[in-house]
Amino acid sequence: MNVLHFLKYAFLLGGTMVLASCEDDDGITASDIDVPSGYALSAGISTVFTQSTFAYDSDADWLSGAYSTRFNRGDRLYKDARTSSAGQGGGLGPVYAGYSCESCHRNSGRTVSANSWKAWNNGAKDEDGYTMASGTSGFSSMLVYITRKNGSFFPDYGRVLHDQSIEGVKPEGKVKVKWMPEQTITFPDGEVCKLTYPVYKIVDWYTDGRHNYGTSTPEAVKPEDLIISVRQPLRHVGMGQMMALDPVEIEALAAKSNYPEYGISGRCNYVKEKGKLGLGLSGNKAQHQDLTVELGFSSDMGVTNSRYPEEICEGQLQMSQGSMMGLFYDQLDVSTEEMENVDLYLHGLGVPARRLGSETKMVQYGDKQISERELVSIGEKMFYQAKCHLCHVTTLHTRKSGATLLNGMHLPWLGGQTIHPYSDYLLHDMGSEIMGVGLNDNYCSGLARGNEWRTTPLWGIGLQYKVNGHTNFLHDGRARNFVEAIMWHGGEGEASKNLFKKMPKKNRDALVKFLESL
Repeated sequence: MNVLHFLKYAFLLGGTMVLASCEDDDGITASDIDVPSGYALSAGISTVFTQSTFAYDSDADWLSGAYSTRFNRGDRLYKDARTSSAGQGGGLGPVYAGYSCESCHRNSGRTVSANSWKAWNNGAKDEDGYTMASGTSGFSSMLVYITRKNGSFFPDYGRVLHDQSIEGVKPEGKVKVKWMPEQTITFPDGEVCKLTYPVYKIVDWYTDGRHNYGTSTPEAVKPEDLIISVRQPLRHVGMGQMMALDPVEIEALAAKSNYPEYGISGRCNYVKEKGKLGLGLSGNKAQHQDLTVELGFSSDMGVTNSRYPEEICEGQLQMSQGSMMGLFYDQLDVSTEEMENVDLYLHGLGVPARRLGSETKMVQYGDKQISERELVSIGEKMFYQAKCHLCHVTTLHTRKSGATLLNGMHLPWLGGQTIHPYSDYLLHDMGSEIMGVGLNDNYCSGLARGNEWRTTPLWGIGLQYKVNGHTNFLHDGRARNFVEAIMWHGGEGEASKNLFKKMPKKNRDALVKFLESL
């Protein structure tokens, strides 16, 4: 395993980590890591070499002492199920989407959501072909964004529909899902790929009879005026490195991202948070500047904190009906220190190393046998040949100063690293169904339009099945494997999709093998 010689740069004094200068010429570098044969570094000193179900949930080896203690505390808070009781571990609700961070991010990955293709096929369908996606256990593992077509929120609701609730409170609504008939795409060599996608409707609005959402009354919001965008959870791989990225480099990438011959032109998303306008990096549409720890506890679980001290259902009709009696509003559910522990946990997670493939294991490549490593190498060449690297940028750098947590704790170890996230963290137009295949959810976030999405970082993606037991990709899990994910690319991804489509099957398979190695 990797050995980091960082202890000579830090020591404990009175329970506080005191650091020697992080600008020493002999500071921590990737050369301090003993890289096992068959692996390649993905994230400098934060690279880990496990391929188990905990590949996304392993601490980086630079963590030690007080940092390691707080990392473990954040880990527990991330995983522990909240309850509706007052006091430690309580504060859940009154309405919520999940009861812990881990309920949606199992092993810091992507818990399979109740809106998945498999769940739909196994569920009881109504007369219109919809199944209940919200479930009854509080474990739907998805976020449901709702707005009107003009972008406005609904009275008594916010940006997220909370489909779960504690005893004595109604959920804000329940989500039903239907998957559309499969569309067959045939490759030039005759192989076929089938694409499908989910559509949604909301039932059991808690305000039925007041605002009449979903009813047939004249004042009701018509289904065609309602925008629903369901998001499956993101993998939490490389979150610390993302927050340590040099914004100058990202903005330079945006200025450089102009390839008219391939229809590619990426741009930054700038969002205002905590009173400051800054570069968005986090989220499907780069709609956040930070890791949204406080927002996640508030909006996803209804857990109040210093940044969001009010219950998320404040102002709802059921609040004034007295159904919330018994809940405590005179104290926060979770402290700022605990929030920062979770923030440290996310920053301190290791990034799985690339698996280069075995030199002795033989695999099929067309009509001949080659080593697994050769196949991965061919797949990497195909990745570049398809111009995937123009958006899924291979190599980036973190700023020299490292990263800073939400309450000011500094992490210099994340600084000055060469990393390989396979993303430019920019917004790209991914097309619209009007133009054929595309990814337009009509939901705007910051400067991002409905058809614009942040380039998904690919590091660690090949271990998703091992960690979470599924290969559902894209924002709503519509892609059931890597090939479908590629074939959903439209807009700025159209050229790469077509280059992939024209490849011989052996090269398409090799490219998939390369993705599985990340």
